[in-house]
Amino acid sequence: MFKMILNGYLGVMGGVIRAIQTGEHEIVAGADVMPPGSAMPFPTYVNISDCDMPADVILDFSTASAVPNVLRYAEKRRVPVVICTTGLSDATVEQLNECAKSVAVFHSANMSLGINLLASVVRKAALALSGFDVEIVEKHHNKKIDAPSGTAMLLAESINDALDEKLSYVYDRTASRERRGENQIGIHSVRCGSVVGEHTVIFAGANEVLEFTHIAQSKEVFARGALRAAKYVKDKPPGLYAMRDIIEEL
Repeated sequence: MFKMILNGYLGVMGGVIRAIQTGEHEIVAGADVMPPGSAMPFPTYVNISDCDMPADVILDFSTASAVPNVLRYAEKRRVPVVICTTGLSDATVEQLNECAKSVAVFHSANMSLGINLLASVVRKAALALSGFDVEIVEKHHNKKIDAPSGTAMLLAESINDALDEKLSYVYDRTASRERRGENQIGIHSVRCGSVVGEHTVIFAGANEVLEFTHIAQSKEVFARGALRAAKYVKDKPPGLYAMRDIIEEL
């Protein structure tokens, strides 16, 4: 059983993590800027910097502004860390890469194993379907703030990584009245109801269309993926890791 510090334990995903009992992990401490409404079964801190509990790994489901402090803590304590938070600034990404020189850092735009397997599939599809138009449609609940989703960009970048001639991203076709360009990926966002997450990648050629779709029916898929990442990275040497590493070892 590995011991884990949960940063952002009072958030939505923090609550899902706390509800999952795998028998393989133990939450030994939690950190969150908000005070708990009731007693927790582990020590809690407003600032993770004040936490002195020994742990095998840190799991972060917080906000982009909180990540730099988590990385400083992980580097100082030499504790592997899983960053599940998206929307990181360029400066934070640079700090994340620097932190990975002294401790194992796991980061992915989406913690679902299924989504990351999809990213691997569309990467190969892009090579096989040269010349096809590519469009990505992502759907999320009406409370999601950012658009497009980090996962949509993960899929777009997976396609571009496979290609010698990179495709440009087009987010809003209403901005100009013109035909679709040949070297584009159209990325479209839908916000409605309580949709957890749905992503479709469309490859459209002459007289044929191939679609790949992933539907998350519960936030638990992200939580279980994060726990799998924590188990994976806890004994790794310094370096930057992602879901692709787990998939390649399957």
